[in-house]
Order: sequence, then C-alpha cells, then structure tokens
Amino acid sequence: MNKEIIKKIREKREFSQLPEKDIEMAFENFAKRQVSEDEKIGLTKELLRKNFSAFVSPKLLSLKNKEPEWILRKHISTRERLPFYKEIYKRIFSKYKKASVLDLGSGINGFSFNFFKEVGVDVKYTAIESVGQLVDLMNFYFKKNKLNGNAIVLSLFEKEKVLKIIKEQEKPRIVFLFKVIDALEKTKYNYSKELISEIVPLVDKFVLSFPTRSLGNRKRFNVNRKWILDFVKDNFEILDNFEIGGEDYLVFSKRNFNK
Repeated sequence: MNKEIIKKIREKREFSQLPEKDIEMAFENFAKRQVSEDEKIGLTKELLRKNFSAFVSPKLLSLKNKEPEWILRKHISTRERLPFYKEIYKRIFSKYKKASVLDLGSGINGFSFNFFKEVGVDVKYTAIESVGQLVDLMNFYFKKNKLNGNAIVLSLFEKEKVLKIIKEQEKPRIVFLFKVIDALEKTKYNYSKELISEIVPLVDKFVLSFPTRSLGNRKRFNVNRKWILDFVKDNFEILDNFEIGGEDYLVFSKRNFNK
C-alpha cells in the first residue's frame, strides 16, 4: 500500500497510532472503487472511525491521571458494562483462582482489572489493542498501580503475532473478544471464524460477546447472530451462554472427546 496514503490517514489524531495493517485492511475494501484517491481515503477513514473511535471519548486520547471508573465511563462499551463487571467476571472465572487473560480488541477494558481481584482470581492480563493512545493509557495505569498487566499495540489482522503472544502465556489461558466481531467482519468477511478457529485450540476458555441493544436508545437489535452462534455450536464445546446489561456472552472451548 502507498505509504503516502497511510500518512494522509494518520494525519487525523484518532488514527495517528493505528497499526499499518488495520489501515491497509480498511483501505482494501475501497481500493477497486471507481472513485478518486481522496474519496477512497475518506471512505477508509469512515470505516476506521466506526471500528475504532466512534465510541471513544476524545478525552481518552491523552494520558489522564483519573480513577479507573472515570476512564471506564468514557468509553461507551465499558460504560454499559461497568455496573455488571463483578457479575460477569464471577461467572467467567467460577472455576479459576489464577489465569492468563488475553483481551483482544480490548479498548480500555484493562481498567476493569480490580474486578478480577474482587471475584478472587489472580490474573496476568494482556490487552491487544489497535488504538495506540488507549494502549499508552492502560500501560500508564498498570505501571502506576503495580498491576500484573500489559497492553500491546497490534492489529488483530496480524494473526500470527497474536497467536505467538497467546502461546507465550502461562496456562490456564482465557481469551476475551468483547464486542469486536462486527468490526472484524466489516473489514474482512468471515475473518472472525478464521481467528477463533486458530485461537481456541491454544486456550482453556474463549469468551465472545456482542451487543444485544443499541448504544443510543437501548432498543433490542434486530441483528442476525445465527451465523456465529451456529459456527460455535458446530465446532466447539459451549460452556456457558448468558446476557447481562445489553451484552450477550458466549463461553466455549475446544471439544473434549474424552467425555
């Protein structure tokens, strides 16, 4: 991809620290359009905005010495989850006292770290996130509070690098993919299935979530999730499925053929 195009896209502050891979994948959706280069760049920016910055307060794009709950309220996704974190994590970690958590497309979910402690699980937390400013924000928080957490700037489309990071973590390994599949699918059709298929054999538990209600008026979505639900049911062992706070959680693992 033309480096000049990447440079133009990164001129916007919200995209300035995005991995090249995410920009390339987004631009590829419009590369063959019979429109001008400027129009392609505009379309790419709009897709990137929908995927990475539409629900993030601009206040998060610079380091702030704020309390975790203040930060969690500045991202629409975690704001909705905030009243329910303890209940969600208690259910996910019901049989665990210790785990390596890999949070893919984490946003600012690393600021929920104290909820791991509240449910009695010792977590080594690794966030993989494309928005570099959010990665800086989480790492500032982890370091300041001496928490066993780390955030990495990496595109989820750099699959081999993601898999390598997962393999390096101690077992048991639990992967989060919270409200990310829609963004992945907008960029590359069926990539979610590809990514999940390669991760699940490496981990003890995979937790997938997606919204069931709109962020604005809280009306229930009329969205067909059958494609991903059928994929998981056909290929993996479902451990739990629950809805809390307008978010549906599907917990699964590789099939246990010794049962």
